[in-house]
Order: sequence, then C-alpha cells, then structure tokens
Amino acid sequence: MPAGRPELSGVPELDDVPAGEPGAREAGVPELDDVAGAEVPAEELHHLPSLRNQRGQAHVNHDLTSVSWLAAPPFSGGYHTGVLRVDGVAPGAQRFRWKPWGTRREHRSPLVSVVTDTSLAYDADRLLWRIEVTNERAEPATVELTQDLFAPIGYSETGWGWLHTVPWNAEDQYDYHALERIRETTRAGGEEAAYLLGSGPRRLRLGRPRPPGIQRDEETAPMLLEFELPRHVSADTVYPHTSAVRGTVRELRCAGPAERTVLEHVGPVGLADDVEVTLDAFTLAPGLQVELEFRPDDPGHDGVLLTHGNHPDSLQLGLAGGRLWLGICGEREYADQPLEAGRWHRLRVLLDADHAILHVDGEEVARTGHWSRAVRWRSSVEDGVLAIADSRSLARAAYAFGVPPDELVPDGAGGRATWRLALRPGESVVLGVACGYGTDAAQVAVAARRAAGAIESALAGTADAWRRLWRSAFTPGNDEFSGHLPTLHTPDPELARAYYMGALLVLYLRNVRVGRTGRPVFLTGGPRLGASTTYYWDHTEWSRMYAMLEPAGLRDWLLQALSGRYDASFGFDVWGGGPLGNYYVSNDYSLFRLVEHYVGVTGDVAFLAEPAGDRSVLGHVERLAYGFAGRRTAATGGILADYGPDAWGVLECVPNYVHAMASFNAAYVHMLRSYAALLRFLGRDGEAARAESEAGDLTGAVLDLYAGGGRWQLARPGGRETIGHVLDFGLVAASLPDDLPPDRRAEMVAFVVDSLLAGPWMRALAADDPIAPYSDRPDHGAGGAFGAWPGVTAYGLARLGRPDLAVGVLRRTPRAASGALWGQAMEIVTDGVSADADPVVRVAGRGVANRDSIAGAATTEAVIAGLFGVEPGYTSLSSTVPRPATVTVPDPGIGVLANLNLRPAPEPLPAPAAAAR
Repeated sequence: MPAGRPELSGVPELDDVPAGEPGAREAGVPELDDVAGAEVPAEELHHLPSLRNQRGQAHVNHDLTSVSWLAAPPFSGGYHTGVLRVDGVAPGAQRFRWKPWGTRREHRSPLVSVVTDTSLAYDADRLLWRIEVTNERAEPATVELTQDLFAPIGYSETGWGWLHTVPWNAEDQYDYHALERIRETTRAGGEEAAYLLGSGPRRLRLGRPRPPGIQRDEETAPMLLEFELPRHVSADTVYPHTSAVRGTVRELRCAGPAERTVLEHVGPVGLADDVEVTLDAFTLAPGLQVELEFRPDDPGHDGVLLTHGNHPDSLQLGLAGGRLWLGICGEREYADQPLEAGRWHRLRVLLDADHAILHVDGEEVARTGHWSRAVRWRSSVEDGVLAIADSRSLARAAYAFGVPPDELVPDGAGGRATWRLALRPGESVVLGVACGYGTDAAQVAVAARRAAGAIESALAGTADAWRRLWRSAFTPGNDEFSGHLPTLHTPDPELARAYYMGALLVLYLRNVRVGRTGRPVFLTGGPRLGASTTYYWDHTEWSRMYAMLEPAGLRDWLLQALSGRYDASFGFDVWGGGPLGNYYVSNDYSLFRLVEHYVGVTGDVAFLAEPAGDRSVLGHVERLAYGFAGRRTAATGGILADYGPDAWGVLECVPNYVHAMASFNAAYVHMLRSYAALLRFLGRDGEAARAESEAGDLTGAVLDLYAGGGRWQLARPGGRETIGHVLDFGLVAASLPDDLPPDRRAEMVAFVVDSLLAGPWMRALAADDPIAPYSDRPDHGAGGAFGAWPGVTAYGLARLGRPDLAVGVLRRTPRAASGALWGQAMEIVTDGVSADADPVVRVAGRGVANRDSIAGAATTEAVIAGLFGVEPGYTSLSSTVPRPATVTVPDPGIGVLANLNLRPAPEPLPAPAAAAR
C-alpha cells in the first residue's frame, strides 16, 4: 500500500448486506474521503490537479492560489486568477492534495508556512479560497500577503466545442499553447518569464487565414499537436476576419538575429477576398523581423494580410476600418492612422520575448503589452469588494474577503489585495477569498461576500454536497440519479479502490447545466478541452454503468446522438447540439453498444421504436450493425471493413493503424451476433439468420489476420503489416473469445503480459513494434496508455479465461493516478528508474491531453462485466432466468457484487413498430 493511501475499510460479510430497499444506501460503500486523493510532492506531478463542480471545471497552477482554464458554460475565464506573494515573493506549491471538492496546496519554509484550499463551489458560479498562513519563527513577525485578483471572465452562448471559447484581450478564441505558456509563469520565480512566442514551425500565409485548427496542406500530412491543434470546434463558432485584404504584397523578408534570412519572397502577390498564398514554415524567436511592402487597393475592407500559424498566439497583420493591426498571443494593437490607398507602405514587425512592435514607413505605430493590463476588462472597488466588468460581454465578476485587506487596489483585469499580519511564534491566521461570476453585478457581489465571510462553512458545504452525491450514486430511489450503481464487496482493498475510483470518475465529470434536455450529462474530459463535449467512444467504455446509474439521461443522450451526424464526427457539443471533429471508425461499435446496454439494463424495448432523426432507434441499430458493408474493398479482400488511409479516424498517433484492422472488424462480429439475438426476440428469424451468416464470414476474415505471438495484422492495399496494439487484443478478446482456439488465447494473454503491462499501468503499443519510435504519445502509442485501456485489457483477460490476471491489472491501477483519478494519457516514466524496478506511471502533461477522462471508468466496467459476468444485452432479452440483484464469484479475492438494478424485459414490440426504419 503506497504511503498516504488509507485502507478501504468496512467491507461487510454478505450476510450483513441489506436487501436493497428503496432509499437505503447499500452497506459496504466506502466513504468518499477514502476513495481517492493522496498528498503528492510537486516534483512527482506532471499534470496538475483539476477543479470541478456540477457546472464547470478549472485547473490549479504551480503557485499557491491561481487557477486557469475556468469553463462553466456560458462563462469562461482567460489567463489566470492571480498568484499569492509572501513578503514580496510568489512561492511555488511544494505539495498538492486533490479531493473531488477541491485542491490543497502547501509551501513550508523555516520562516512561514502557507496552506491553501481552492474549490469550485458545488452547483454555483463561485471560486473559493481558504488561505492559512503560519509564522514558523521563534519570534513575532509581520508577514505581508499580496494576492493578485484577476477575473478575465467572458460570457458566450456559442463556441462550446472540444476547443471551447476562451476570452482574450483581442477576442474570444481557443489557444491551448498560449494559455499553457502563461500558466508556466505561475511557477516559483517564473512571473517574468516570456510567454509571447510559441515554439515549433508554422507556415507563413499571405491573405485569407485558415480558422483556428490544424493546418494540413495535404490530407495525409500528420497533425502536429506539439504546435497546433485540430479544428474540433462547435458548429456555431464564429471566426472574425475570414477574408484577405485587398491589395498587393512584395519584397517579403523574414530574418532572425544577425540578419539570418528565414524566408524571402520577392515577387508581387495580389490579394483579394479568397486568396491564400502558402509559404514556408519557420519558428518565431526573439529578434525576428518580418518586413514587406504593401499597397492597399481598398483599405476600408477588413481582412488579413499575413498569418504565421492560425491560433490567437499566431503572428498576424490585418486591416480593420482602414487601420493596420498587429496581433499575437491573444493581444491586438491598432495603428492610429489609416493606410493610404494605392500607395506602397513599408511594414516591419519586430518580435521580442515579451512584446511585438509594428512599424509603418519607419515609424512605430503599435506595441503589445502584458496580458493583465486594462484592455478589455474594467475593475473598481465598491464597498470592500473588487468588481470586474467585461466590456465585450455580459460577464461580471467580484472578489470579496472574509478579512478585509489592508490595501485593495483595482488594476486592469482585476486588482491586488494586501494583508499585513502581525503573528506570534507559531500563530496562524486564516483568510477567506471568494470570486463570484455571473451577469448581475450586484448579485455576484452579494454571493461572493457571503461565501468569503463564512469560508469554512462554504468549503465544508461543498465537500458535504459531494459526499451526498457519492452516497446517492449507490442508493436505490435516490434524488440525484434515475438509477444507481452496484456495490462491490471484496476482501481485496486495492480491487475495491479501483472499482470505486472508476465510479467516482463518472460522478466527477457530471454536469447539470450544459445539457440541452435538462438532465445531467457526463463530459468526456477536461479541463483545457471539452467543457461541453461528449465522445461516443469514451461513453461506451462505461456503457453498462451509464445505463445502471442514469438510464433516463442515457436515453435522452442517445436520442440526441442518433439524431446527429455520427457518420461525420467523434461526438457532439451537448450545449449547442452540433457535431464535433472528424469521424471515428469506432462510432458504429460505440453507439450500438450504448443502445444495447441501455435496452439490456432497463428492459426498455419500446425505446427501439422511438424516432431519432431520419429513422427509428431500431433502424439505427441495423445501420450500425451493418456499417462494415459499405466499407468493403477488393484491395483488402472484400470481406473486412476497410477504413482507408487516414489514421486520424482511428488512433491518431499510430501512423500505420489504418485500412482493415482486426479490432473493429471483430467488433462488427459482436454487433451482428447481438443484433441477430435482438431480431429473434422480435420474431424476425429470417433476418437474424442473415446477420448470423454475415457474422460467420466476417469471423473467418478476422481470424485470418492473426500474425502469431498474440499480435494481429493490418490488411492494406498491397499487403499486410503486423502490429502489437492493445486495441486488437481488447476488441478481439471481447468479441470472439469462443472462436479462438486455446493456443491462440494463450498467446494473446502472453503478449499482453510480456509486451504491454508495465508496473501499475500498461503500454498501448508494444515497445518493440517497428512503428513505436513514430508513435510515442502516451495514450495510444508506446509511451503509455489511454485511461480506458487497462479496463479494456482486464475485461479481455477475463473473457479469455484469466480473471486472475484481470484482477492483477485492475488492482494496480490506483497507483498510477497521480494522487487523484486517471487522465486521458498515462505516461510511463523510465528516466531515473532502476532497470529492476517497476516504471513510474503518471498522468501525462506533455502533448495535448486531459487531466480527467471519463474513459477511465472502464476499470469499474471491467469489474462488473469481466469479473462478475454482468452482461445485459440483446441476448439477455430472451432469457427466462430471473435477473439477479446479487452476483457472487467464488474465486478468492473477488467477492460479491450487490445492489444490481437490472430490470426485466417486456414483451417484444408489435411487428409494425419493430419494422420501422
């Protein structure tokens, strides 16, 4: 048992388990305080803890108080909320401790200790801080605390995609990389660090800009997440400056220090509304100069002249109202005088680490400044409250204080509070600070003042609300959910921890405000990404749990999903309702399984007759089950589904995982067989026989992809290629366990044990795979594994007859959670680890990844379905065996799963409704 993790106690004997009467909490559920949340030294964290409530999310930073990435639709916060200085110095947090209701940060020195608690108030638009300072000297001392108080908060009803709206001084746009650079300035000693210039090469373009998103000049070019992001924005996102300026550019030259030429383009280029000229890529650096001559034809036309990259931190030049503007890193500065039509102007941009300067015809006309200066937001002090107003939206914010500061000064996007505390040796003082946000300034100020004045009770109330939510999740007939989760009774405390951590992860990503139906929804990830986003694939990793816990919400979500463009997206924005991103080949499998588990758990066969878009739910089920039919190609044998050459539809960072793969073709076998069972339940035996025949043909083609040694082949035009990926193991084991001969089962198990499992976690891709050097991303590559893969692997091991190994995989996973819950990408760290020791696993910070990922609930799903065999699907509809409320597994170390709420199925649908398409 790792230090700082208390044992889960109170696991009762089965005789002590009550019958599960409505409204009574199942015995044996651990207290929420004991499930997750260990103190972790800062140096062991690569991805800092998150904050959530029932409305939004945020990230804590490296200092003691600041918060970034606040997103609680329709509100979002830019930059950060401000650091705390102690006697003029901003100390870094030395230790972090996460709990669902907030994060504690500590810094201790021989002179003074500071402990802070930061929380998003439960189901409220408020941030809460408790700051406790202790004099550690042997003599009295006066300690000066200075807290920056920024609230760059905006309000928007649109733009809530995976890359959601974030307010900047210039405008509302999403920029992952720029905001992460600003977060880095909250490190101890890093306040003055430069954040203006992004790293990595980006193309220079003249004329019409591409909207924020990835720049792929060829469809097969890789998406470099290190420097840019895919255009995973909501359908209602509106971009400014979508056309080019009208005029001519010549004598373009980009040069670095010592006049080193980076790019040169001499000849004239004529620009008009839709003209885009793509030039070479280079990296911005201090001392870089961009010079060109420009002759405007229509200076009154708004448009873009030049773009380096396409995020808010990109260098841009444009015209608005005849005036030239310079944009970079969310800032935009305008020249005072308009350009003259028909005349050549000499433009020069000089970049430095912390500012950019624009010259026109030899004179400086614009210069950028620090993000915190007064540009967009206005602050004032009113009755001891610091009020901040956004000049470009309805957003209003206010800071209030339990102990009035000795000084409170408004400044730019916020202000500064200072306390001078005379402390005896060992004496402590607690300060309460609250920041409320909303659209009514007076109401926001009142709520902030009330919370700050009673900070202890405000924080305690938030924690108690989370504890009530936790208890409700396991209580039949509760007031929070339309269902409930089963309870695990096991003598293995680490298996219990894994089970309950997965359940907590689901509750942690619950949101009661962003859904369009009025029911709570469960977000896919965040913070930094996806403040209102649900992925189809991620939800299927906990589909049985979803149907048990929130069947009414899953029903509504499925109708919304099936009515949308699941044939052209990876998910949808539950706030705006529109599709997001690119198509994922997992969509057919994901949505089929979600519908199947909803119907199997609830017995709501009538749901299949519900209209969803252009057909009934049953019509969608048939379409999903036969999704392979239109993807067959002669080049890959004519039987398997061939998904083409673009890896971004499958695993994104595994370049060769394309065309016809074992994984999702095996999933189609399951779908066809399960669909056949549904058809027989509905009395449509002829159609069922056809589906079974198709499943047989596809099974043979999938088994023919076996490469030996537990690995599978990819069928591609011109040949086959072997790969060792967890996705093939997981979906083949889940879908075809009875079709695999014993020797092949054993080889698949050995491959997982020998090539994928690593310490408390695993690799998604075998380290010795030839493609591994080109795929080291810590979610799908060789550098680690996605939050769902251990659960998927454990389920597959159980299906192949090795529940003992499945238990071993699951019980180790809590050790990899970086003191909280599992993230999207869990990286394996080998640096500094001896060869004979287990590797260290942590939530990844490199690349673009979420601190929280609902897919990690696959650990709990694997316990329910893999270890206990609870498989509510279409095959169970025809079963005459009563559905149990309790399942016992006699294997040592597993135990009892109680409090199941599987409901009996009604009679089949009438024939006309069943035949609806």
